Amino acid sequence: MPATDVHLSKTLSWLLRHKLQVSTDGYISVANLLNHESLKGKYTVADIKRVVETNNKQRFTLRYKNNTLEICANQGHSIKYVDLYLIPILTSDGIEAIHGTYYHNWTKIKTEGLSRMQRNHIHFAIGLPDNKSVISGMRRQVEVFIYVNLNLAILDGIKFYKSSNGVILSSGNDRGIIEPKYFLKVCDVNGKSLF
Repeated sequence: MPATDVHLSKTLSWLLRHKLQVSTDGYISVANLLNHESLKGKYTVADIKRVVETNNKQRFTLRYKNNTLEICANQGHSIKYVDLYLIPILTSDGIEAIHGTYYHNWTKIKTEGLSRMQRNHIHFAIGLPDNKSVISGMRRQVEVFIYVNLNLAILDGIKFYKSSNGVILSSGNDRGIIEPKYFLKVCDVNGKSLF
């Protein structure tokens, strides 16, 4: 992706996930978006369409509603009232839910669990970064892989969902945590077991 498209993609993510007032389903009109001071006069509708179409992680969705082009970020919101279309996961049915992180975070995570922090959800990929079918859900540079026992967590009432771009999302327990007791296994990027 050209540098200008990378910048636009990051700006769109920031605006749609954390800054702008979007509809309850996460959408805003592209015309309104282009009027934001971060974008005004710098980008066009064609630029936004191109970034949405070429984003390898499929972070955005475009739709027409009442003849108005709208855009939303598929996940990652810190805006509390956004209620995205998410498919509930009721059983693992062979789905892997893997959270990627870094060594410097692992010490805290192994005792306290995974936290959604300021976001609405904890993010999981359905495979490792080298799996071609994994388009989103974890950064390629992560050093530690935490596999979650979906069935056990679901039985205990923790809700999981699948987003439109294949990311597994969970708000965790009532404190926004997925506790270590739900970790199926943890290994580092070299395959060494850490848990």
